[in-house]
Amino acid sequence: MLTIDPRHRLIEGVASDGSTIWASSVLDRQILACTRSCRTIATLPQGLRPFGLAWDWGRKILWIAADCADPEDKAAKCEQGALVGLSPAGKVRYHFAPDRMAFHPGDVSATASGVFASDSRSGLVWGLLSARRGGLRAINRPGDGKSAQGTALTESGTSVIVADYARGIGRIDLKSTATAWLPRQNGKPLRGVDGLLRCGDGYIGLHNGETPGRILTIRVRSDRVEYGELVQGLTLPDPTQIAFDGKRLLAIVDSGWELIGKAASSRSIGAHVVAIPISKGCKAD
Repeated sequence: MLTIDPRHRLIEGVASDGSTIWASSVLDRQILACTRSCRTIATLPQGLRPFGLAWDWGRKILWIAADCADPEDKAAKCEQGALVGLSPAGKVRYHFAPDRMAFHPGDVSATASGVFASDSRSGLVWGLLSARRGGLRAINRPGDGKSAQGTALTESGTSVIVADYARGIGRIDLKSTATAWLPRQNGKPLRGVDGLLRCGDGYIGLHNGETPGRILTIRVRSDRVEYGELVQGLTLPDPTQIAFDGKRLLAIVDSGWELIGKAASSRSIGAHVVAIPISKGCKAD
C-alpha cells in the first residue's frame, strides 16, 4: 500500500503504466508521480483542477479530466474545464475543450480507439476519437444521463459503458448516440458506481454511493447487468477512483472528500493507494 503525504488534502484520480503510479491532488492542482515515494511532476494552471486520470498505453499519454470547479467553494462560478494530456514526465501535450459549451469533466478513460471524458453536471460523455485531428464530441444525447462518472469502451468497440450516479449503468451506442439503461438483477438501477474499467470480458466498478465503499465485478448482458463483490467482505473508506496496471487493481482510499466542508481541514493521515493482485480472468488473487 502506497501512502501519499497528508499535506495533499484531496486525492481523486489514479493511473499507472505498471511502474509509476500517478495521482491527482485536486486542491493543489498537482499531478503526483509515485514509486516508493511521490513527487510533483506538474501543476495545472490557475482555474483548472485535476480530477480523474487515465494512462493511455498506446499513445504514452497521461490524460487528465480537469475541471474549473472548486470543491471548497461550491458557489464559485466557472464554465470551462479541459481534457489535458501530459507526457509521463509532466509536459503538456494536449489541451481540449468543446467550443462555446460548459464542460465539467470528472472522469476519463483511454483506449486505442479513443479517449472518453464524462461530465457529472450535464450527464454528457465526450469522445476524443483522434488526438491529432482534435475536437471533442458528445457521444450520448443531452438529457440521457444526469451524473456521468466512469466510462469503459466495450470489447467490440461499438459502444461505451457509463456509470451514472443517478441513472445507473448504461450502454451508449457510438453510432446512434442512444443510451440503453441496464437494470441490475432485481430490476432496479445500479446507482452509486464511480470508477469503472473493463477487465477481460467484464468490468470492475468502484461503488462509493454508500459508506463504506466496495469494489464490484459487473457483467453487462443485453438487457441488464449482474454484479458481485471482487473481494468478499472488502470495504474501503472514502474511495474515489480505480486503475489497472496490467497485474494489479489500484484504488484510492481515504481520499479526503469526507473532510471537505468540515471545520477541521488539516489531515494527519494521507490518502492511500491500495493494490489488489488480479489474475488474467480478472479475479482477485
